[in-house]
Amino acid sequence: MDVTLRQLRAFAALARTGSFTRAAESMHVTQSALSGLIKELEAGLGVRLVDRNTRRIQLSEIGREFHPVVTKILQDLDSALEGIDSLKRLHSGIVRIAAPQLMASTLMPALIARFRETYPDVRVHLVDCAVENVITRILRGEVDIGVGPQRDELADLGAEPLFDLPFMIVFPPGHPLESIERITWADAMRHPIIALQGQFTDRLMLDLHGAISTPSIRPSHEVAFMSTALSMVSAGLGITPCLPYARPLVDLYGMRMRPLHDPEVRRRFFVYTRRHASLSPAAEVFAQFLPAFTGEIEWGLADAR
Repeated sequence: MDVTLRQLRAFAALARTGSFTRAAESMHVTQSALSGLIKELEAGLGVRLVDRNTRRIQLSEIGREFHPVVTKILQDLDSALEGIDSLKRLHSGIVRIAAPQLMASTLMPALIARFRETYPDVRVHLVDCAVENVITRILRGEVDIGVGPQRDELADLGAEPLFDLPFMIVFPPGHPLESIERITWADAMRHPIIALQGQFTDRLMLDLHGAISTPSIRPSHEVAFMSTALSMVSAGLGITPCLPYARPLVDLYGMRMRPLHDPEVRRRFFVYTRRHASLSPAAEVFAQFLPAFTGEIEWGLADAR
């Protein structure tokens, strides 16, 4: 049994209009072409769907039973095609993005707001999580896109560069570091350091090894999230190294953020996706929007007192 969509549309048009002439006009085909489609459909099904006479046509008993089935099939198909067209034109769609907790609370809200200005009908679901969980959520298919620092290459993980930023030091107003024109890591380590637990401090130790005479970071406090570290700095409990995208929160607390030198330690961030999974049109446009937006940001990397 080989039934085509064109045959079903011809049958639906004939049932709706009750006339070969009007049905043919509605499909923009000749009457003979429409009649041929109906005959092919009947031959394929092995039943008569339409009773014909010289005055009018009417559906056979089987045709009457078949008609609502065909109507629903065509309605469902047309609805699905309209949905695909809306997705292509970004009149709808969902983007799921994972980002580290600090980035999710500083950089991402403004980015999403700008994206929604251009694509107001696309919903963006932001998943804020620990930096170590960004890649996991991508590989599990829980999100479409992830943003995070450079990680070891994985066969199933696609990575596109997003930005490359140096570490800054954050301290409260009136702190002794404020009077230093060019702050070095050695300068910072003379004061209580609030650091993040796990890979953050370990990687910093590797980056600083051999570059300064006392490379050992001995945190006065270790916390899980940078937002906590910044709050503790605001309370006068120490200082913390962090990246420039934390500036909105730094400014909110009324603190100071300055570059760290000797050495300049940088972190590269990437847009991550599943390598063998196609992005939806909305997610693909969002992935392209990310570097365009971050490329316009003034990070405030100059030394200033």
